Amino acid sequence: MAAGRSDPGGLEVVDAMVLAAGLGKRLRPLTNDTPKALIEVDGVPILERIIRYLAAAGVDRIIVNAHHHADQMERFVADRKDRDIEILLSTEPEQPLGTGGGLLHAAPLFRRDEPFVLYNGDIITDLDLEAMSRAHRTDDRLATLAVNHRETSRCLLFDDEGLYGWANLSTGESETSRPVRGEKCRIPFAGVHVLSPRIFDLISERGAFSIIPLYLRLARAGYRILPYDVSPALWLEIGNPERLETARRVVSTLRGRSGLSP
Repeated sequence: MAAGRSDPGGLEVVDAMVLAAGLGKRLRPLTNDTPKALIEVDGVPILERIIRYLAAAGVDRIIVNAHHHADQMERFVADRKDRDIEILLSTEPEQPLGTGGGLLHAAPLFRRDEPFVLYNGDIITDLDLEAMSRAHRTDDRLATLAVNHRETSRCLLFDDEGLYGWANLSTGESETSRPVRGEKCRIPFAGVHVLSPRIFDLISERGAFSIIPLYLRLARAGYRILPYDVSPALWLEIGNPERLETARRVVSTLRGRSGLSP
């Protein structure tokens, strides 16, 4: 596994989806009136930072899903229509559909001609998407998942052939999809995926569902889902008030750093 920092230009992945439909319950009361993706970090909405980061890496079409305060997300997208990147909204009117259901719901908006990025809407990072994309294209894999070493109880389980399970160290819960083959490792997921468009033809789930059980089902069927270690990169998750404040402090301190969108 390898890691690095952003090097704008040369990214072959041109479609990306930002997962931004969640309710942001852990950030209440901030999210009572504002979708989590539009909360500001150092004066800039998180979603704006993500769009700038993806655009700088070479992505030219970004799909954003929305449910909570979808009207605000619609206005945000409408206000950016004069920019040099195409932004499409995938609205989930009845309920948030989860990471897997949201991807499936947005499937008609993808061009499906190249691997694409799936990006959690509460992450700020300067990981090198070009290098991650190159790693994804080196062999016949279905998905490449960014992972990093950090303090958390939730981990993905990999062996020599790729993803085979997950574990929650605080509760003792775990799930595996197949026997372990070779050396195994336990490492947290970092919220960024590079996916082959053929995944759309492999999804049989419907409604609201998480993408991790989908990955495990496909891993059991023999599809390769491999990790990509981004531990050296800046990585901030805006999951609760404490982490939001940490992100605001770090971003303010690092303002102007190469690879970190303003």
